[in-house]
Amino acid sequence: MTTAAPALVCRQVKKSFGPVHALGGVSLQVAPGEMVALLGPNGAGKSTLFQILTGLFVADAGEVEVLGADMRRNPVAALARLGVVFQQMALDLNLSVRANLRFHADLHGLPRRSAHLRIDAMLAHFGLADQASAPARSLSGGNRRKVELLRALLHEPALLLMDEATVGLDPASRNRLVDEVVALTASRGIGVLWATHLVAEAERAHRVVVLDKGLVLFDGAAADLCLQQGQSSLEAAFLQLTGARQ
Repeated sequence: MTTAAPALVCRQVKKSFGPVHALGGVSLQVAPGEMVALLGPNGAGKSTLFQILTGLFVADAGEVEVLGADMRRNPVAALARLGVVFQQMALDLNLSVRANLRFHADLHGLPRRSAHLRIDAMLAHFGLADQASAPARSLSGGNRRKVELLRALLHEPALLLMDEATVGLDPASRNRLVDEVVALTASRGIGVLWATHLVAEAERAHRVVVLDKGLVLFDGAAADLCLQQGQSSLEAAFLQLTGARQ
């Protein structure tokens, strides 16, 4: 019996900016169908790691593989299996919802007919069918994030990266977005790496990786982190682990 390749593997990834060591040798994995929370305070190195994972930066050392494709040696294959929801909104607000999605489908070379069918199905699934022709700027913050998630899923990626994706959302919209992503891991077997500084979001993940000052301080179940730190909540355990370093 063959074992599925991990959705993501990072091995000893390092990145420095002059004298500043942003990442000091980060290793982690995300399995298909697994949601991993990358939890860390501001300045932990989460954004630097995501910029490497999305091909915006090149690591000084180490390896990144997406479903077995090496990001350095075969970036086209690695990026083709990747979907991303960035911290900063990346929609064209003057285009309609459907036009934003069609543009993304064209970038990934999806045939027009199958892309239209996929877009229609996903708009219906996310409850956005009646807003397909509306300009993106007319949508609420929560629905804009839904469109960005839908766009990231159009080409059926094996790995979904969520970079502080709920910034600016109200609690109800934030919870709905997390619900959608958790459901995707079960229904589609997508691996998810969710970078956040919000402990409530990390509690929904299958596994938690705590990153601080470019180093992985913990990798495992939230309950194990609480046990390790002698705390009854993930928030208290996280603060104890990182608080003296902030």
